[in-house]
Amino acid sequence: MVNLNVNEIFYSLQGEAREVGFPTVFVRLTGCPLRCTYCDTEYAFKGNNMVSIDEILTKVKQYNTPYVCVTGGEPLAQINCHVLLDALIKEGRQVSLETSGSIDIGAVNAAVSIVMDVKTPSSNESKHNKYDNIDKLKAKDQLKFVIGSKEDFDWSVGVVNQYPTEAGVLFSPVFEALTPTQLADWILDKQLNVRMQVQMHKLLWGDEPGK
Repeated sequence: MVNLNVNEIFYSLQGEAREVGFPTVFVRLTGCPLRCTYCDTEYAFKGNNMVSIDEILTKVKQYNTPYVCVTGGEPLAQINCHVLLDALIKEGRQVSLETSGSIDIGAVNAAVSIVMDVKTPSSNESKHNKYDNIDKLKAKDQLKFVIGSKEDFDWSVGVVNQYPTEAGVLFSPVFEALTPTQLADWILDKQLNVRMQVQMHKLLWGDEPGK
């Protein structure tokens, strides 16, 4: 039996990326090797709740939506995450994977939509970025920059220019650290072909876990 250490499984609206606004089942796996300053899921760093793949699939089926988001923590820190992704795809789900970009994504099921962070300087974890992952992203995938300052913004623009990708590029303000209006102004001033996003779930529910 294949098990995963699961922090929580919950049903909510997708708050970010291409499927924003769609009812989605979130499978949050426990553990992350990074400690970003702006992390909003520190509660997922530790825990011991081993759940079988079959049990996860059963819980996902309780909800009337095709959308499933596997997130963390850092889901790829658990090797059996790939087994879960494969199983969800086999069941016909529309699966997204939220990953920090610090672990190789080459083995991720090709049908999964990858939403991959590039850690900005204010995260204090930018040294762990695996930039060769960007070359592995496809048009179905997305590359996300969480921006907390003008330094972060300028740095992110440099990365976008240095590592062109067919994936969609997302710029998101750090919640309550940078106003969405300020980030929007910077994007327009630079005439960037990126998608600005805000965390819709936080506008609705704040930092409430399981939302």
